Amino acid sequence: MSQQNPSQVIPAPTQLRLKVGVGRMGSIDAAAIAKAEAALKSLSGNFGQWLQDEITKLEAARQQVKVAGATAETMENLYLRAHDLKGLGTTYGYQLITRIAASLCRLIDDKDKRPTAPMGLVDAHIDAIKAAVREDMKADDHPLGRALIGELERRVKEAGC
Repeated sequence: MSQQNPSQVIPAPTQLRLKVGVGRMGSIDAAAIAKAEAALKSLSGNFGQWLQDEITKLEAARQQVKVAGATAETMENLYLRAHDLKGLGTTYGYQLITRIAASLCRLIDDKDKRPTAPMGLVDAHIDAIKAAVREDMKADDHPLGRALIGELERRVKEAGC
């Protein structure tokens, strides 16, 4: 008995240009970008305090884990605080914090494995974030920062993450 494949591929018309606005709105307005950059620059004086606020939230999440234990809830809160710093570190001028927080997120990314994450390594990441601010290590090519992030990333990889 022979099998025939009665299926047929019908290509859909590509309307990507219409969806992204090519031809309707033109290119991105350079003046709007400049205005947004100026607004961001005017806010940059607040970055130090905002960064410290995020680190305080991360530290509170760590303390919650230490007091209540590494539960799904406490580890989720810790993950969310690290994830926020991953996104905000570079915005606040700390590329190194973005990398450290990204490494911490990798370590505790799997919800099922979070409660058994090596807390010593979690603590090392949080302490490294605090040290980066204290020592004003902004770029990940800072000699001490490079060694620090290299070791943290190596340990996370060894942990299978």
